[in-house]
Amino acid sequence: MSSAAATEEAVSLAVPEELQGNMLLFLRLVRKVLNEYDAELLSIFDELLADAIRANSEDATETDDEREAFSDAVRIIDSLPVERATILMRAFTVYFHLANICEENYRVTSLRDREATVPTDQPEDPINDLTVAYHRLVDECGRGKAIALLNRLEFRPVFTAHPTEARRKAVEGKIRRISDLLEERSRLGGASLAENERCMLQEIDAMFRTSPIALKRPTPVEEAETVIDIFDNTLFDMVPEVYRRFDDWEQGDKAGCVPPMCPAFFHPGSWIGSDRDGNPNVTARVSRQVAEKYRVHVLKALAERTRTTGRNLTLDAQYTKPSDELVNLWNHQVEMSETLTNRAAGISASERHRAVMLVIANRLEATVTRVADVMYRNADEYIEDLRVVQRSLAKAGAVRTAYGPVQKLIWQAQTFGFHLVEMEFRQHSVVHERALADIREHGRWGEHGELDPMTREVLDTFRAIGSIQRKNGIQAARRYIVSFTKSAQDVANVYELARLAFAHAQDVPVLDVIPLFEQIEDLENAVTTLDGIIALPEVQQRLSETGRRLEVMLGYSDSSKDAGPTSATLVLHAAQAAIAKWADENNIDLVLMHGRGGAVGRGGGPANRAVLSQPKGSVNCCFKLTEQGEVIFARYGDPTLARRHVESVAGATLLQSAPSIEWVNTETMDKFADVATALDEASRERYLDLLNTENFPEWFSEVTPLNEIGLMPIGSRPAKRGLGAKSLDDLRTIPWIFSWSQARSNLAAWYGLGTACERFGDLDRLREAYAEWPLFTTFIDNIEMSLSKTDERIARMYLALAERPDLDEKVLSEMELTRKWVLAITGDNWPLEHRRVLGPVIKMRLPFVNVLSIAQVRALDAVRTHTDKLTSEEKERFIYLILCTVSGVAAGLQNTG
Repeated sequence: MSSAAATEEAVSLAVPEELQGNMLLFLRLVRKVLNEYDAELLSIFDELLADAIRANSEDATETDDEREAFSDAVRIIDSLPVERATILMRAFTVYFHLANICEENYRVTSLRDREATVPTDQPEDPINDLTVAYHRLVDECGRGKAIALLNRLEFRPVFTAHPTEARRKAVEGKIRRISDLLEERSRLGGASLAENERCMLQEIDAMFRTSPIALKRPTPVEEAETVIDIFDNTLFDMVPEVYRRFDDWEQGDKAGCVPPMCPAFFHPGSWIGSDRDGNPNVTARVSRQVAEKYRVHVLKALAERTRTTGRNLTLDAQYTKPSDELVNLWNHQVEMSETLTNRAAGISASERHRAVMLVIANRLEATVTRVADVMYRNADEYIEDLRVVQRSLAKAGAVRTAYGPVQKLIWQAQTFGFHLVEMEFRQHSVVHERALADIREHGRWGEHGELDPMTREVLDTFRAIGSIQRKNGIQAARRYIVSFTKSAQDVANVYELARLAFAHAQDVPVLDVIPLFEQIEDLENAVTTLDGIIALPEVQQRLSETGRRLEVMLGYSDSSKDAGPTSATLVLHAAQAAIAKWADENNIDLVLMHGRGGAVGRGGGPANRAVLSQPKGSVNCCFKLTEQGEVIFARYGDPTLARRHVESVAGATLLQSAPSIEWVNTETMDKFADVATALDEASRERYLDLLNTENFPEWFSEVTPLNEIGLMPIGSRPAKRGLGAKSLDDLRTIPWIFSWSQARSNLAAWYGLGTACERFGDLDRLREAYAEWPLFTTFIDNIEMSLSKTDERIARMYLALAERPDLDEKVLSEMELTRKWVLAITGDNWPLEHRRVLGPVIKMRLPFVNVLSIAQVRALDAVRTHTDKLTSEEKERFIYLILCTVSGVAAGLQNTG
C-alpha cells in the first residue's frame, strides 16, 4: 500500500461517512498545497504518516512491526534539517485546523438533520434540552413550580483571557472563511463547486504560509476582541434565538403573538481587562479602556438594530392606531429634541410607531457620544421605551410585530445591557494586605511618605470601577473576586480599600466581594470563612439589597495542582455540598461560580453533565463558570453549536432542581461515601509523593516544554503570579496542565487514580459507583477521554530529557495502572471504545499528533542537550520549531488547557 493510500485509510477509520468525506477532501487539499510548495516534502509527509499510522494501535502490547514503524518515524524526523522539519510541521498543524472544521461541520449538520426529523406536534422538542428539562419539571413539580423555576433560570458564562488558545487571530480568520466554504459546498455543483475548491485551496495555502506563532503578545485591550468577535458572529443573534425557540415549542401557534414565556436568562461576564491577579499588564487605565470598548460596541449594535426595526415599522396610524402612552412618549421626545423628532416625523409623518423607534435609535447613538440632553442614562430606560412601543402595537392588534422584532430587541437589551458583558475584577488577597499595610505606614494620600506603585494601582482600580459604574451602570462592574481567600478579613480588606480610594463616601462604587476558595485547605474551611464573611457590615448591607444573594467562587485549577485531580474533584464536591447546606441554614440565595478550564485537570469536560452531578442546593437554577482559551472558540464560534451549548447547559441548570435529580445526587453521594474517602486519601498520598520528590520542579521543567510554552505570545498574562515564590506554588495551573498535555502523558488529569483504585481493590463496587453516581461517572469518563490522548512511547521520549529513573517509574507505572482500572471500570478494551464518534475520531487523529510530538521532543532534546554547541540563530530556529509543534499539538488534542 502506498504512503498516501495508508494515510487515506487512517482517515477513513470508522468515522461517519460525511465526516470521513470532508476529512479526505482536506487531506487531499493539504497534500496539493504541500506538493506545490515542495514535492519532496510531500513525499516525506506521506512516508511519515504511513509510519505513524502503522505504529498506532489501541492494543496494550506493542508488536515488532509497530516498534519498527515508530523508529522509522523518529529516524525520518531526525534526518530533517530544522527548517524543513518546521515547514512540514506547519503542514500538519494546518491539517488539524481543517480536521477541527470538519468535526464542527459534522456536529452542525447532525444537529440540523436531527431537528428536521422531529414532529412539531410533540409536547416537547427532544433536540432542545431546555424544553425537555422544563417538561420534566412540570411532570415532577407541577406547572406552577416549573414556571417559577424557569423564571429563576440564569446561565452566566464568564469569558477569560487565560492563555490556552494557541491559535493566532490571523489563523482564526482563515478558519472561519474555510468553515463557511465547507458549509456551502453541499449546495453546489459544476463550476460553482470548482470555484469553491479553488477558494479553499487559496485559504489553505495562505494558512500554510502564515506563521502559526503571533508576532507579539496581545495587550489586554486587544484580548477584548475575543468577546467582541463572538458577540458579533454569534451571541447577539443566537441568544434571542434560544429564547424564541423555547417559546415556539411551549406556545405553539401563539408564539410571537403573545407576551414571551422564556426569560432573558443568559448573562455573560468577562475577566478580560479586569483580572489583575498576577497580570501587571491589566491596570486601572486598561480596565477603563476595555469597558469603554464594550460600551461603545454594544450601543452601536443596539442602535443599528433599533434603526432597522424602526424603518420596518411602516404601519400607518389609520389602521394601527398609536396608544395614548405612545403619543405621550412621542411628545416627550419632541420636548427632548425637536431636531431628532423633526427628522423622524419627516420620514414617517403618518407612521408614529416608526417615528418613535427612529428617535430611540438616535438617542442610542447620542448615548455612545454621551450627549447629555438626549442620551439614555441606562439600559432600563431604553427597554421601557421599547415596551411602550410594544404595548401600543399589541393594543392596536399588530401583535406579530410587537412580540416579534420588538421583543427580540428587548431580549437583546436585557441580555447585554449597555455593557455587553459584566466585567469582574480579580486580585490576590496578599496584594490587598500589602496595600493596606503600605497605607497605614505612609497615609491614605501618601502624606507620610510615597505609596508603593502597587498600592496606588490598587486604589486606582476601585476608582476605575466607580467610573465604569457611572457610565455603564452598576451591573457593568460590581463583582470583585479575591483570589486565595483564607478568612473573612480578606473580604473586609477589599471594602476598606474601596472606601480609602475616595474622598467622599457617595463616590464609593457598589461592590459584591466574592471569595475564591481554590486550595484544598481553604475549600475544607470554606463554611467557617463564610460565617465570618456574612457577619461583615458591608456584606450584611449587600445581602439586604440583593434578596440575600451571595456569590462564592470555587477554583478547580489550583486545587487540582495542589492535591491531584481525584482529590480535587471529591473535595470540591464535598465543599459544594457543605456550602449549599450552610446557605440553606442561613437563608442565603447562593450562586456558586466554577473556575473551570478546558482540560480535565482544570475541571473541563461537558458542562451540562457537570451541572447535573452537582450536590442538592448548589445550583439553584443558576450556573456560572469561566469559559476560556480554545473552549470559547469551540463552544461559541459557530451559531448552531453555540445555541446547542446554551440550551444544553440551561436545560441542565433547570433540571438540576428536579426532585429526582436532587434525590439521585444526594443518595449516591451518601451511598458511595466510603469510595470517595478511600480514593481521596490514596490518590492524594500518591500525588503528593510525586510532587514532594527531590528536585521535582526542576525535573518538570526539563521533561516538558514548560519554558518554551512561556515564550508563546498567546496571552497578556505571565505564566507566573510574581508574588515571590520560586517553586511550583509560583506556577500558574494553565502552563502546568498545558505542559503535561504537550508531553503526551496528560499526567495532571489522572495521576493518583490508578493507585487509589488498586488500593481500594473492589472493582464491582467501583463499577457500581460508575453506573449510579453521576459525579463518578462524569469524572471517569473525563479521565478516559484524557487517557485516549496519551502515548506511552512519546511520554518516554520526554521523560528521557532528564536522567531521573525514579520519577520515570512513578509516572509510567501510574499511567499503566490508571489505564488498567479506568478500562476495567468502563468495560472498554481501549479508551472511548463506547463513544461512537469521539473514540474513532481521536484514534484517527493520533498518528498526526504523534508526528508533531516526535518533532517537538527531538527539538527539545537538541536545545537541552546541545545548547552550548548551537549558535544563537540555530537555537532560535529550534525554538521556533518547538513553538510551531506546540500550536499543532494543541490543535490536534484540543482541550489542552
